[in-house]
Amino acid sequence: MTEVAPDPGANRSGAEPDDLRPRLVTGAVGRHGPDPVAAPLRPLAEIAAEAGLERIHILAWRDLLDEEAGGSEVHAHMVASTWAAAGLDVTLRTSHAPGHPTHSRRAGYRVIRKSGRYGVFPRAALSGLVGRTGPRDGLVEIWNGMPFFSPLWAHCPRIVVLHHVHAEMWRMVIHPAALARVGELIEFNLAPAVYRRSRVVTLSDSSRREIIERLHLPPERITVVPPGVATRWHPGGSRSPHPLVVAVGRLVPVKRYDRLIDVLSEVRARQPDLEAVIVGEGYERPALEGRIRARGAAGWLRLAGRVDDDELLALYQRAWVLASASAREGWGMTVTEAAACATPAVVTDIAGHRDAVEDGVGGLLAGDRRALVDGLAAVLSDPALRDRLGRGAQLRASALTWEATARGALDALAGEALRRAARPPG
Repeated sequence: MTEVAPDPGANRSGAEPDDLRPRLVTGAVGRHGPDPVAAPLRPLAEIAAEAGLERIHILAWRDLLDEEAGGSEVHAHMVASTWAAAGLDVTLRTSHAPGHPTHSRRAGYRVIRKSGRYGVFPRAALSGLVGRTGPRDGLVEIWNGMPFFSPLWAHCPRIVVLHHVHAEMWRMVIHPAALARVGELIEFNLAPAVYRRSRVVTLSDSSRREIIERLHLPPERITVVPPGVATRWHPGGSRSPHPLVVAVGRLVPVKRYDRLIDVLSEVRARQPDLEAVIVGEGYERPALEGRIRARGAAGWLRLAGRVDDDELLALYQRAWVLASASAREGWGMTVTEAAACATPAVVTDIAGHRDAVEDGVGGLLAGDRRALVDGLAAVLSDPALRDRLGRGAQLRASALTWEATARGALDALAGEALRRAARPPG
């Protein structure tokens, strides 16, 4: 079965829009690893051929079409489809997505969805160990909270994509608490020992620093490759006649929409004509609806649920500012999607956001709840500040392409393949 390739932005809001195949353009590449910046940019197929990479397998927790897919799944899809467009044989193996077939093709690469949300980890490891997934020249493991422990069973060139440290997310999402402590034990004690010699790719310098400080992985083995921004996000239309704040993402605890609702309610006390829209779906929706009612905000704050690409683009273009109270982000791709539409952001000062938003240039970083309230109020009330930050945000986003992201990840994997080939036997 062949699937439509969804656009990354709208999938974070739960929709499955029309076809998107990445354009092969030039751009920056990764840092803090084998540094290819000084070398002339070469076609991706040439980089892969030199390293002997023809068949690449990717391991991910969830598929892009999973109802709880987020930025990690968007990132995997854009890298896989860009590699496939360059002629590489790419297979993505992930857990079962309800309503979708076990085997299919999407945007030029194969998708294999087997096993449950947690069973996928041992099943993928066993299948990889005994060779059931077919021959491969390289492996990309996406470490999204729970690792696949590929260093123990994958005897081929490998890289590990780690968007961010999960830390307090375990206690936010996993219940009972004893199970959350198991996750913390794996992330902070067991996994770092297993992955110490692995090449790790992360999205931002701030996430890299946190990985070094909290997981104690070697700095020289961590490469930074920022995510791209799809060309569909661009300025246009007209701004809302009333102050409009937009937030985009899954309705899950780590996004802290409960806190954002309280913040927006306080901002509205200063901006009586404020309107707000939260785009996305998730299991926290009933609790958030209750919080909106308790705040008396139902008349001006809307949970939009899932929207298509065109509606999301219109919201980015109409918004005066994008807001996020998230506790954890590898980057915060909705921030730079809005930025590409010349919409600045006021977001929490966390790893990932610190790279997506240049404080005072393309938006504001808020160190606490009070700073988030004051930052939003300042941007909404000052047209000159808002315009200046919007221009800075758009300039930042214009430097980010998905081809550059795919190139940086492929350079890291090719570097591991060449290093392995140069190693003396035994």
